[in-house]
Amino acid sequence: MSVRSVRATLATLAMSAAAVFGLAQPASAAGDNYVALGDSYSSGVGAGSYTSESGTCKRSTKAYPSLWATANSPSSFRFVACSGATTASVASGQLSALSSSTTLVSVTAGGNDVGFADVMQTCVLQSEATCVSRVNTAVSQMQNSLPGKLDSLYAGIRSRSPQARVVVLGYPRFYKLSGNCIAGLTETERGAINNASDVLNGVLAKRAANAGFTFSSVVDEFTGHEICSGDAWLHSVDWLNISNSYHPKAIGQSGGYLPAFRSAV
Repeated sequence: MSVRSVRATLATLAMSAAAVFGLAQPASAAGDNYVALGDSYSSGVGAGSYTSESGTCKRSTKAYPSLWATANSPSSFRFVACSGATTASVASGQLSALSSSTTLVSVTAGGNDVGFADVMQTCVLQSEATCVSRVNTAVSQMQNSLPGKLDSLYAGIRSRSPQARVVVLGYPRFYKLSGNCIAGLTETERGAINNASDVLNGVLAKRAANAGFTFSSVVDEFTGHEICSGDAWLHSVDWLNISNSYHPKAIGQSGGYLPAFRSAV
């Protein structure tokens, strides 16, 4: 057998194996109609490179939805996530991007419903006791009022796109405890905020599972890259651009959210 025929045979076998074992392309690739919903953690606040058309929604070309779409070239891509979005505003202002032909959906929502931005502001500007009290109020909202709001949003997504794979992404754990920060919040405050993030992720995971959606945590991806870690993928308080505070940097989108989303689809 000639070298050329050997190569041809090997190529044929490789193509056959790819067809049999599904190796030709990932499950989510060129054939997908992808819609990215959600709040600032999906729009990419903190990552920079915002598109001019997105205005105050601050949709970034460095956010995980754009990065995934660039890498996978889906048949269609609608990026409608918006800074400040709540479950209600996602439902009222973003679900129109969905249709019966939508095959892939990503969403982050819930943090603004429990006032996480206000929690952070309270903890930065006020006393430890006031901070912890505000965190506890947010945790109570997560446990009591948020589940129903998530159920309503998820039902709306499923109603509009009954065949879509839906990936609900969580939020990072913000602080490395006993880290290298020498100023700012106390360890008690940082621990309370981390606990609240864990509670929120737990609620998101449970409601996503109940809806038949996939929950993808980003906690592992951000471990070692929290605020106070020395290699933070999250902005700490940014007094020059306050909206960046507690949001992923560009590396947090590409190294944290993108792998978490990719592994779920």
